[in-house]
Amino acid sequence: MERQFANYMAHLALTLLFGIAIPALAEPPKGHPTPAQARDMLLPEKSRTAAELINEGTVLEVIHANEFTYIEINRIDGRKWVAAQKMEIPLGARIRYEDGAVMQNFYSKLLKRTFPSVMFVDHVVVTTQP
Repeated sequence: MERQFANYMAHLALTLLFGIAIPALAEPPKGHPTPAQARDMLLPEKSRTAAELINEGTVLEVIHANEFTYIEINRIDGRKWVAAQKMEIPLGARIRYEDGAVMQNFYSKLLKRTFPSVMFVDHVVVTTQP
């Protein structure tokens, strides 16, 4: 009886181990789009026009970090930080962007710096070059 119980427990442990470990090892195929890129492919192009992006400001500073670009902007209500997928954006450019998730006291390990507040957005459009 003890041996049957031990075999059952060993079988259960292996089942749980493989049930948890194998999905964790799965990766998307090479060249697979990120969730944001997949969404962009499915959205009609008109939904990403500058006129429909409700926030705007002038670029004061740009910092690239891995897949994100942190953009400090000057708005009517003061300076704000926005983070978007990595992109080239010139200092002094006028941009528009959508609302996104705001993180307070966000610490970037890569940059070794804390942003008092940063809004993570999916779309940034340059409306005026410097």
